[in-house]
Amino acid sequence: MSRLPQQRWRIAESQPEIVAALVEAVNVKPLVAQVLANRNIRTAEQAQIYIQPEAERLPAPMVEFEDLALSVELLREAIAEETLIAICGDYDADGMTSTALLLRALRHLGANVTYAIPSRMKDGYGINERIVTEFAEEGVGIILTVDNGISAYNPVAVARDLGLDVIITDHHDLPEKLPPANAILNPKLIPTMSPYYGLAGVGVAYVLAVCLAQALGKLEGLTSQILELFTLGTIADLAPLIGVNRRWLKRGLRLLPQSNLAGVQALMQMAGVDEKQKQLKPDDIGFRLGPRINAVGRIDDPQKVIELLITEDEGIALERAMQCEQINKERQQMCAEIEEEAIALVEETPIDYRGLRVLVLCKSGWHHGVIGIVASRLLERYGVPVFICTDEEDGHLRGSARGIEEFNIFDGLNYCQDLLGKFGGHKAAGGFSLEKKNLETFIQKLSEFAHKCLEPEHLKPLVNIDAEAKFTDITPDFYQQIDKLHPWGIGNREPIFWTPAVKVLEQRAIGKNHVKFSLGQTINNQTFSITAIAWRWGDYYPLPREMDIAYKLKENHWNDQVNLELELVGARPSSKTNANADIPQQQAIPHLTPPVVKTLSNPAEKSFDYNNRLYLCQLENQGKILKISNDQGKILTVQKGKRQGKLGEQIVDVTQPPFFQMIKKAIATLDE
Repeated sequence: MSRLPQQRWRIAESQPEIVAALVEAVNVKPLVAQVLANRNIRTAEQAQIYIQPEAERLPAPMVEFEDLALSVELLREAIAEETLIAICGDYDADGMTSTALLLRALRHLGANVTYAIPSRMKDGYGINERIVTEFAEEGVGIILTVDNGISAYNPVAVARDLGLDVIITDHHDLPEKLPPANAILNPKLIPTMSPYYGLAGVGVAYVLAVCLAQALGKLEGLTSQILELFTLGTIADLAPLIGVNRRWLKRGLRLLPQSNLAGVQALMQMAGVDEKQKQLKPDDIGFRLGPRINAVGRIDDPQKVIELLITEDEGIALERAMQCEQINKERQQMCAEIEEEAIALVEETPIDYRGLRVLVLCKSGWHHGVIGIVASRLLERYGVPVFICTDEEDGHLRGSARGIEEFNIFDGLNYCQDLLGKFGGHKAAGGFSLEKKNLETFIQKLSEFAHKCLEPEHLKPLVNIDAEAKFTDITPDFYQQIDKLHPWGIGNREPIFWTPAVKVLEQRAIGKNHVKFSLGQTINNQTFSITAIAWRWGDYYPLPREMDIAYKLKENHWNDQVNLELELVGARPSSKTNANADIPQQQAIPHLTPPVVKTLSNPAEKSFDYNNRLYLCQLENQGKILKISNDQGKILTVQKGKRQGKLGEQIVDVTQPPFFQMIKKAIATLDE
């Protein structure tokens, strides 16, 4: 019997009057206008700014941030007097890119600057009294925090008592009592309607760096390099892509493929990003570059990333990028093992997460640097708020949490505050610590809170859908109009469309847990087909022959050809037939030819993913010849030890992108 993901679909209501007005005003297709309307775009002016953020007139940062002028003046004096400035960063991608950004900027401006980043394992988050004392002993005159400090009342008070000036740059929620810093730059202190309100820590650092450079008349030669770091940090931190974030990201994304920063070039090389792309999209960064930066802060020494992002030496950059690559592979392995163990705990215990309306898991030996990632994956799988924790050396438990739309993680932790040590976070995610003896009571109290805000129908993964589309709507012109709405992310989610009664013409399991499809929709007795991929849907294979599908649009580039395909994010029984009925499928859908369910034809053949495409690879002639084929049947043939290979009948240099990285991935797959 075929299975489908257990989901709840929320399909946006059509808004025909607004759609018609937008179609006429900005000359877009009705489906694109519906996407705009779903994002509260109502007028031609709003649509123009949304599509071209550079058209918006921005208020001056000096006006928006009350302490910005004072911060610039303190740093100007420190640079003029050669006072030692110390940056205190954080170990996540936002904190590391913020630190690198201000190091580059301050050195460009002639400052005497050093830095420190707390240890995830020994110190935990943010500046502390030990770091402050060490700065004072080193002769530091100004401490500049990035992506932390807003809650560090005691460490800041100690710094002021020791005669140090303190500038806090942060973006986290405000505590009841602000620390006694000389100046505080935090978008949470400015009006929520400000275009600067959504800045991450790296965004606040970027504003400070640009304003300081302008004040010193030394902005030339600095903007592009720090804009690239702003782009990396903002997307990797999942900052909301609204306001100036959208505006500056569009600009930064155009810079990255031609980056002059040795570290970014090396990171792209290791990540297999094709530098010939006209514009990197956020998912290229978020899923390729971002994890390689984030992984280091999670399980290794953040200094490696700082060195990667500030060095001008190509050799050092490549060495650090290779280390990031290896650490990220270790992180992936950790995540896979913990996820597997967590699923076994849930399903073999079993844990009644639907009855509790929350899932709490705890096991010794899990690395707390990666359990947040696993929590996100379990959230996708089970559709309930997830709290996952592991042992600390001091005998306490330390955990991460991820929430669904109707459940506020920070409020849930606050409800249990009498049981917790440290805790913090926001609506969607958080971190916490507690004594082991409080675990069972913590679970009971979280469940109590969950019953106050969640109904049984909320306990399925939510798919937010923009509009119904026909396969005939999916044209290159339609895709280009949708693509202009980039960048996607928090606050500007990627559009999702749905199509009813889609026929599965062909399906095959590929890779470790993915499914590849050829899908068809019949319109006026004619079937229109398109290829599709469903990541991590191996558990549902084979899927029913007919179903309603929800999907994102993707574009594949291969050998100078461009093809559109679907990335499935949802499926449900067809509204026209009972696709899950436990009866022979030929009886359920008599007008369809039985679909072809392919398996790998050659047992020596393996599949792998590269640049979001699927490939098959195999060795022939006793391992002397490697063959790689794509989903269109094109074959790359490479002979061992040769610099040239054949793509069909065309001779290509296999030491150049994209072939070199693809071949490396194929060999690694065959070695598994």
